[in-house]
Amino acid sequence: MTLPQILASGTIALMMAAFLWGKFRYDLVAVCALLLGIAVGVVPYDKAFSGFSDEIVIIVGSALIVSAGVARSGLMEAAVQKFFPKVSSVRIQLVILVAVVTVLSAFIKNVGALAIMIPVAFQFARRSNVSASVFLMPMAFGALLGGLMTQIGTSPNIVVSRLRAEMVGDSFTMFDFTPVGATLAVVGILYLAFFYKLIPERKKENVSATDAIAIRNYASEAKIAKNSSVIGKTIVELIKPAEGNAMITAIIRDGRRITPLPDRTVLEGDVVLLEGDSKALDAVISNGKLQIAENRNPNDTDGSEEIEAIEAVIGKNSPLIGMSARNLDLYSRYDVNLLAVSREEERITQRLGEVEFRFGDVIVLQGRANILPPLLREFGCLPLAKRTILLGSVRRGLVPLAILVVAIMATVLGLLPVSIAFFAAAVAMILFKVIPINEIYSAIDGPILIMLAALIPVSDALRTTGSTDLIAEGLSMVATYLPPSGALAMILLTAMAVTPFLNNAATVLVMAPIATSFAAGLGYKPEAFLMAVAIGAGCDFLTPIGHQCNMLVMSPGGYKFSDYPRLGLPLSAIIALVAVPALIFFWPLS
Repeated sequence: MTLPQILASGTIALMMAAFLWGKFRYDLVAVCALLLGIAVGVVPYDKAFSGFSDEIVIIVGSALIVSAGVARSGLMEAAVQKFFPKVSSVRIQLVILVAVVTVLSAFIKNVGALAIMIPVAFQFARRSNVSASVFLMPMAFGALLGGLMTQIGTSPNIVVSRLRAEMVGDSFTMFDFTPVGATLAVVGILYLAFFYKLIPERKKENVSATDAIAIRNYASEAKIAKNSSVIGKTIVELIKPAEGNAMITAIIRDGRRITPLPDRTVLEGDVVLLEGDSKALDAVISNGKLQIAENRNPNDTDGSEEIEAIEAVIGKNSPLIGMSARNLDLYSRYDVNLLAVSREEERITQRLGEVEFRFGDVIVLQGRANILPPLLREFGCLPLAKRTILLGSVRRGLVPLAILVVAIMATVLGLLPVSIAFFAAAVAMILFKVIPINEIYSAIDGPILIMLAALIPVSDALRTTGSTDLIAEGLSMVATYLPPSGALAMILLTAMAVTPFLNNAATVLVMAPIATSFAAGLGYKPEAFLMAVAIGAGCDFLTPIGHQCNMLVMSPGGYKFSDYPRLGLPLSAIIALVAVPALIFFWPLS
């Protein structure tokens, strides 16, 4: 080995050790590895920040925005309630999520399939009272497995098809990958269904003060409007979307208060008094298409400003004390709506507009972003740590899903690269006001993007110093002493090991020529060996850095670097054990 090769390998080894140690945050480890690579000369100065312009960073950042837009739309909550209303078993929920992502990933970009289903995972997690980390990593692995099933499922399949055409004059077809890929996908789903507990339940990293806010007794009210989907349905059906986190305390019908018995039917014009946490209240109101705040929109006066909801505590000397929203005439005088009130250790039973405010009450006000801060100062209220409050927000219905579908179809049809399609989709989410502009940067996970950008030039040092060529030469020597199945397994496992440090397409470009030379030297057909390269390059289950799907779930799931091999190492071994005989069966060597 040359000195640059030793230094590049040593830098990678130190970085991996620091990741596995887990004492320092992953983005800090990545930037330190980048600085070390620059210091020892394996990362040139002019390439040090090349990762920031890499399309993987754009894809991951854009996918996070798109996923947040789909989640905010409420479509996923409605889909869960419609198609899986009674599924409460964590294992069954996991199988549903992984199976759907796997099948979708065979035909659309796997990061898109994952982005569609992440909001559903959070819905299931809330329903079962578990961390979303239970679902997210298995879903990411399912997305990788699904990509193995078709030619367009993942980049390695496309590249290896092109290489086969160049080498033997005949490309793989769309479904040549399906027999082996589907076998591996089924085996992988079964493994994930039974062994998902290998990863510990994690909470999201970088927890802020917003996550410490747990107000579960907001009182609010909503009207059964003309277009409501719950007219004629019972109280039980109306409250079902809350999944036990909200309740109806009363019904106001024709000015009379009615007890909300479970089998009582709601009628158009009824006003329901609700109590629960803000997410549960929002789920009830958005799913039932109820009318909140008497359908008054503060944006009517000035369409240029973002509408937001903010939580605030009424201070000791607040002029609001002893007053009610109706007395204050909040909407007419201040252009804001009162959406909810919470009072410690006391249930509020009055209509929302009749509640007399007390010191310590928490209120939710909705208004234009530019007027709320000065208004809170005028009211003597202290804003809580800012967090997203969807209660009373405008939903864009099918718009975010349509944007995502258009982006995915543009990539499937080859009209746009994935990076451009998802970047355009993220911008569309903003232009169509699916996500308020002041929430964009909270949807983008900075530490993840920094880690990705820093690792790209460090990982590329293996290639630029010739370390990958050295690995290839060593493999060629070892393969001459192995039986065909052993050589096939070695190719597959080496591709798995290399792909975290090269992108998966580059892994195919490095390993495919070695695979075909193996086959030629041993007198066998090259197809099984090329397939083994594609499978190995498409199956990075050991690190978060080898594929954007693994990276996409790292922060939302709160995973540590060391969590990936806990679940992924046994899966990698199973894939290798099943893939080799499957390849030999479906693609005979002679």
